[in-house]
Amino acid sequence: MDMGNVIQVAAQLFQGKLDKDGDGIDVGDIASAMTTLLADSNGNVDMASLVSNLDAGGLMSMAASWLGDGTNEEIAPDQVKSIFGSSKISEFASVLGLDEGSALAGLSHSIPEVVDKSSSGGSILDAVGGISGAISLASKLFGR
Repeated sequence: MDMGNVIQVAAQLFQGKLDKDGDGIDVGDIASAMTTLLADSNGNVDMASLVSNLDAGGLMSMAASWLGDGTNEEIAPDQVKSIFGSSKISEFASVLGLDEGSALAGLSHSIPEVVDKSSSGGSILDAVGGISGAISLASKLFGR
């Protein structure tokens, strides 16, 4: 699945989480804000950085569940905030006209899906720096 479709799926999940609370925000606006949140300095969705931030936050076992074929482990809103940082979360929430709590709840619901779907079909290899990057990531995931 290409990254545009992955972001679209994640945006729909985010919107679904918000709609349960009565916040009807356009899925296209969510996808745009999510792309900006996940983008590198060149505007490309940067999955390697996201996975690296998970590693730095001690959340690699969680990332392993997202990258694998089984059930995705849940991530708490405060963990999402630690991965992206307060300023990025605040900016993301502001763009969508949400409070940070609602933004974090939506992201904690959709970020696992972004990683899960981007790892399907091998596209995660490009995101982590090819085969050598995948080997490095695997060694971190499985402690070797």
